[in-house]
Amino acid sequence: MAFSADELRVLRRALAIALHPMPLSDEDVQDCLRLAGSVDEAVGEAGRLRAFLLADLARYRNALPGSVTGYLELLQDALAAGYDPRPDDLAALRALRGRPLAATLLERCQVLAERSVRARLAGRSAGLAAPGPRSRLLALPGGRAADREPDRPRTPAAPDRPQKPGDRPMPKPSEVFPPRRRPAPPPSEERAAG
Repeated sequence: MAFSADELRVLRRALAIALHPMPLSDEDVQDCLRLAGSVDEAVGEAGRLRAFLLADLARYRNALPGSVTGYLELLQDALAAGYDPRPDDLAALRALRGRPLAATLLERCQVLAERSVRARLAGRSAGLAAPGPRSRLLALPGGRAADREPDRPRTPAAPDRPQKPGDRPMPKPSEVFPPRRRPAPPPSEERAAG
């Protein structure tokens, strides 16, 4: 990211004010707000450029082997910008390793992919080994809990017969009256004669 001379002047002034607090004039505040807006815009543009580069890289990768030269150049640019190679990139480079540049990039990508996997595993194991203090989760009004019906109050047991802990609940009709079985067909005369 590059700053113009005017932006650098505003940045220096903002840093000086941060280190040595003093009252700001309206002009200084406006300059700082403009600089913050410019930085936000530059960060957004960098994100859009990165997304475009990665989409372009995927297009070239999908068009292999016809787009070898363009793919290898884009992959170099992406790696220089901090891109972690995907398994698709490694597979494409393995298929192209007959070319010297592809072989070199394959070695570099394998090292980067291994580092990335180790960093993720170290992050997971560190998270599992020493969990930090957890804050209590609080339910917010609304959400799924608001969609449910409110709990209905239970009706008390009949006053003439209070329910005891050992009492069995009322049986279902299917338990009392088992389903009827269909009568078996009468034996046919052919079987009896045979």
